Amino acid sequence: MDFGWISDPTALIALATLVIMEVVLGIDNLIFISILSNKLPPEQRAKARRIGIALALVLRLGLLSTIAIIVSLTQPVFTIFDHAFSWRDLILIGGGLFLVWKATKEIHHTVDPAPTDDVFDTARASLTFGAAIGQILLLDLVFSLDSIITAVGMTDHIAIMVIAVVAAVTVMLLAADPLARFINDNPTIVTLALGFLLMIGMTLIAEGFGAHVPKGYVYAAMAFSGFVEALNMFSRRAARRKKDAQAKAPDA
Repeated sequence: MDFGWISDPTALIALATLVIMEVVLGIDNLIFISILSNKLPPEQRAKARRIGIALALVLRLGLLSTIAIIVSLTQPVFTIFDHAFSWRDLILIGGGLFLVWKATKEIHHTVDPAPTDDVFDTARASLTFGAAIGQILLLDLVFSLDSIITAVGMTDHIAIMVIAVVAAVTVMLLAADPLARFINDNPTIVTLALGFLLMIGMTLIAEGFGAHVPKGYVYAAMAFSGFVEALNMFSRRAARRKKDAQAKAPDA
């Protein structure tokens, strides 16, 4: 692996930019892993998150070793109504549909947790460890492909891509448990995170059909929604403190 680029300022800027982009792209992957792992028994959650993130790293590094194949995935394989579809498009559409279905299913269970006979029922059987890992692996593949294609489009240096991927996955590993605990301890955050996954799924489908959606818009919407939810959390805490103070006042 050639490291002659270390003395090239342009390559170093590309590395810094790619690391940031890979970390941001990893947020989608991490939210899905956190929500899915929280469906498991407490003693299995951390293990599922570690395996899910390890699989994300293996898939990304594996895809990097097949750059020629990755590039070929962007070549059209068939055309429908004058629109050419590549294997990348089909993978993004399939992953997006799965993400939309999964997010809708979880939102349905959050809103109406009682068992029902419809396709969205999630209360009849708990998620098994194997099923969770299988779903994480499927989405890891979709997010990894998107991540690596982004990396290939930004630099020709394999070493830069590897460093950026390892840095992004390391951040995911460090943030996984705190994020999962935060989501689990704040029920309204679960619904918000599922809404994010629904939006990301629709974005993947749109990308698969050739409608490019700038990711800056998606993450700006996520950041704004997170800010509003943070204000709601502060408001609820202030209301609880006020209520507790009023309850203690007669005893003073």
